[in-house]
Amino acid sequence: MNLTLKIWRQKDAKSKGKMETYKVNDISEHMSFLEMMDVLNEQLIAEGQEPVAFDHDCREGICGMCSMYINGEAHGPDRGVTTCQLHMRMFKDGDTITIEPFRAAAFPVIKDLVVDRTSFERIQQAGGYISVNTSGNTQDANAIPISKHAADEAMDAATCIGCGACVATCKNSSAMLFVGAKVSQYALLPQGQVEAADRVKNMVAQMDLEGFGNCTNTGACEVECPKGISLDNIARMNRELIKASI
Repeated sequence: MNLTLKIWRQKDAKSKGKMETYKVNDISEHMSFLEMMDVLNEQLIAEGQEPVAFDHDCREGICGMCSMYINGEAHGPDRGVTTCQLHMRMFKDGDTITIEPFRAAAFPVIKDLVVDRTSFERIQQAGGYISVNTSGNTQDANAIPISKHAADEAMDAATCIGCGACVATCKNSSAMLFVGAKVSQYALLPQGQVEAADRVKNMVAQMDLEGFGNCTNTGACEVECPKGISLDNIARMNRELIKASI
């Protein structure tokens, strides 16, 4: 395939960015999107130009670092995949592909397509932990009875990889799906009950402090989430917050 790429280039958070146009040829439909980006960067380096900066690590859909906004969609046109799992067979020969970073005030651009998502880490630090007895008298986790339904729901919430697609997709740049998943992960299990009230209040307060918007109730976040995190987690977070505030 021969493609035209329109890519956002920005030196750093303080610099003014702009779209640059590049041509790439002989792209295999079996390549992943990041492999196509590698081809582009090899081409740019050979031409003496600066390669496009983009985040990546595992390239297995586990870490969420590869986040890109592709043709107006977080992680591109496929569903249930991260950018590194997106394959070029989703595009056609001669296509023009627009590639941007995740845009949100709480995700400032570091360079080109790389954004700073440490705001998510600060939300996690505000309450994403449990109290565990480490005195030597610890209770075996397998000895704590948990219903299959609760365990399954907690695991579904725990699959959130914190990529930020929910934020990038939401017109209010809301992080409520992310925070809802992290709150639910503990709220559904007995181990998470000790800090339950403080956890939800602190995490929601930190979310607001970081500058994320409120939920729009449009459901776009669930649609674009590569792990299919359910909107039910936002409802659970709101219930937990109301309960903790009384």
